[in-house]
Amino acid sequence: MKKPPNAGSYYYNYKGFHSTVLMAVADATYKFLYVDVGAEGGASDGGTWSNCSLHDVVEENRAGVPHPEPLPNDQPVPYHFVGDDAFALRTWMMKPFSHRSQVLRERIYSYRLSRARRVVENAFGILCHRFRCFLTTMHQHPGTINLITMCACVLHNLILIRQSDTHTQFQKWTAKIRTHMI
Repeated sequence: MKKPPNAGSYYYNYKGFHSTVLMAVADATYKFLYVDVGAEGGASDGGTWSNCSLHDVVEENRAGVPHPEPLPNDQPVPYHFVGDDAFALRTWMMKPFSHRSQVLRERIYSYRLSRARRVVENAFGILCHRFRCFLTTMHQHPGTINLITMCACVLHNLILIRQSDTHTQFQKWTAKIRTHMI
């Protein structure tokens, strides 16, 4: 974003430009389940997380996270959020081991966790390439940029839902065709 008037370094981020922060939770289908927009670009991920509304709800166990479910080995496994090094380790937050002294098991765990995090990174990538205004400098007021970002996230989810419905209808239609001579 273009530096707002009289903002100083408030929105200046570590990449060397001005921005606001989108903190989001995404599921395995790239849909955003939670979105918090508007933290200043200079804020850390951990600081942004601790100041967003979802943080307190999760800390107080009021987020509606599903109860543990059994995996193929029949042991109940709890649901977790997946974060990176910027987030504090909690019972509900999985993050990679420190890179300093990882034994093989820790490296494997960190690698698999990074693969899970890629889904969230891909959700952001899909959002940015679907709404290409995020790939260039925006010249609006920060409040307007936050509104644009929030609307883009909602539209992103609607497009994903619509594509899923269309794909299901297409599969039903092609299943009928396969059973008939053309």
